[in-house]
Amino acid sequence: MRGWVGTIMMGLVLGLVLASAVEAAGAKIGYVDVQKVLVRSVAGAAAREQLEREKATMQKDVDTRRAEVDKLREELEKKGMVLAADAKREKEETLQRKVRDLRRLVDDFQKELERKEQGMTGRILQDLTSVIDKVGKERGYLLILEKRGASVIYGDPEADITEEVIKLFDQEKGKK
Repeated sequence: MRGWVGTIMMGLVLGLVLASAVEAAGAKIGYVDVQKVLVRSVAGAAAREQLEREKATMQKDVDTRRAEVDKLREELEKKGMVLAADAKREKEETLQRKVRDLRRLVDDFQKELERKEQGMTGRILQDLTSVIDKVGKERGYLLILEKRGASVIYGDPEADITEEVIKLFDQEKGKK
């Protein structure tokens, strides 16, 4: 609780300091909702679509292997009583191995998707930073904050440059 209150107090103090500096300098502060840019920009949508395609491919593999496990489990349940002890034990070990392999595969796929998503997001954010720099310089901003990460509690809609950034970002990506 103390950390949370301290963070809010620090944010308020920082806000007051920035507000007085901005007022004295007559400068502008803007903010960008980067999450919104990632969702609504052409590059962000393309990245999501690519991840969804890869996820679907991975899911097919998982479903195929899960069907094998289910079939083996069903076979063991139906024929388990009539199988010889060695054959039954062998099938149980095979089932356990396939279940472990399936769990590992699902875990590996999740990690791979997370890694790919982070890589794609990182590349988009790198390109986005140059667009935000450009907007900031052209429009004379002293500071541009990220809406969610900077804990912007209130932001005048006039200071929200997200839509402008999305348009410029899409234009820049279209040139490449």
